[in-house]
Amino acid sequence: MLSPDSKRRAINHIIDTLDYSVRRACKIVGMSRSTFLRSKLKQTSSDPDKKLRADLRDYSACRPTHGFRRAHAYLTRDVGMEINVKKVQRLWREEGLSRKTPTKQARKGKRTSPMVKAVRPNHVWSIDFQFDVTRDGRPVKIASMIDEFTRESLLDVVERNIDANELARALTRVFAERGTPEVLRMDNGPEFVSKRLARLCGDRIGMFFIEPGTPWNNGFVESFNNFRRRECLRRHDFANIVEAREIITEFHRDYNYHHRHSSLGYLTPREFAQQQVAG
Repeated sequence: MLSPDSKRRAINHIIDTLDYSVRRACKIVGMSRSTFLRSKLKQTSSDPDKKLRADLRDYSACRPTHGFRRAHAYLTRDVGMEINVKKVQRLWREEGLSRKTPTKQARKGKRTSPMVKAVRPNHVWSIDFQFDVTRDGRPVKIASMIDEFTRESLLDVVERNIDANELARALTRVFAERGTPEVLRMDNGPEFVSKRLARLCGDRIGMFFIEPGTPWNNGFVESFNNFRRRECLRRHDFANIVEAREIITEFHRDYNYHHRHSSLGYLTPREFAQQQVAG
């Protein structure tokens, strides 16, 4: 069902494009000719809401991010006016004061590698962060990295905060011990899309960023995070960051050497990696 304003626009469109008379256009749209020709009350000097409209325009100009509900609260509580919120909403809309709140565009990393499936050790490593808290409520940030082929846990970084520089230093140590992967798979977190990590990877390591809001595209490390949450984080109440670091590091070692994967034929990640090296 069309509103009166929509009907007026339709009638004007019919008159302009088809050169119909006002009478014929009104009949087609279903609005009486007298209603169409009558000036809207707000366009006349006898508009009873003229001052209120001006007040709303002034309020919107001073507070451009506020909506009609805050304007209604201002009128009733600060000005002392008795007015229905629905009337404020109608006048707010008629004055064209409604506007969409701008949303921040999600930042996406620049891919330097296509999506690939790991087919050998050191082919694709996936990386992510996981969070927990110590007993005093302060955050614990854990960097996770998995070799998608061998399922080995490759990173032991547990800190209060891990920025791009700290992450790059940790990755440099892993690269020195194990060599570099062909592809790093990650989400679009600020540490991952940073220039610091891009410089570290350079032309030797491909960077594949999953689409925002699709954690299933980073399924290997997400599965590892869920396992660590279930088997470690939920079972411990960390007194401080030192205790958290010791327990989580020990969990990673136990995972690599003793956790048997059904997808690896019930070998541990380290046994499977050694089997691949032996050929």
